Amino acid sequence: MLKIGDRIPSGTLQEFIEVEGEGCSIGPNSFDIDKLVAGKTIAVFALPGAYTPTCSAQHVPGYVAKAAELRAAGVDEIWCISVNDAFVMGAWGRDQKTAGKVRMMADGSADFTKATGLTLDLTAKGLGLRSQRYSMLLVDGVVKSLNIEGPGKFEVSDAGTLLSQAKTA
Repeated sequence: MLKIGDRIPSGTLQEFIEVEGEGCSIGPNSFDIDKLVAGKTIAVFALPGAYTPTCSAQHVPGYVAKAAELRAAGVDEIWCISVNDAFVMGAWGRDQKTAGKVRMMADGSADFTKATGLTLDLTAKGLGLRSQRYSMLLVDGVVKSLNIEGPGKFEVSDAGTLLSQAKTA
């Protein structure tokens, strides 16, 4: 399982791009994780699924609300990662008004999530393999802080906790 001091796993994540530009076409685009994290400080939060109650009511809105404070604390980008496809993540991002604040990164086949060791098996609830709820602060691809929630909890992966950690990183 991923831990503080580890390098984030290599691989790709997808993002639904609304406006063509910067080498990205409209629609789903794949991004090399190693290239995205190079030389940057990134606040990452992962959650079990798009449009789920806690994720939609608290987790994503908290990061949207604190985006400017996180940037002021030295965070270059904020990523929301979920085991959903890029179309769903794009639609959810529109609903949550994340544009310019939080990148909605899709891990459609759970490859990244499996590589971190932070999977959550929700097959019994009809959701299949998902991501645990967590947050982490990455500096040049290295995990500087990692906050993993207990089952059914939302206590340590919130934007306020990661903001406090970013201020001391």
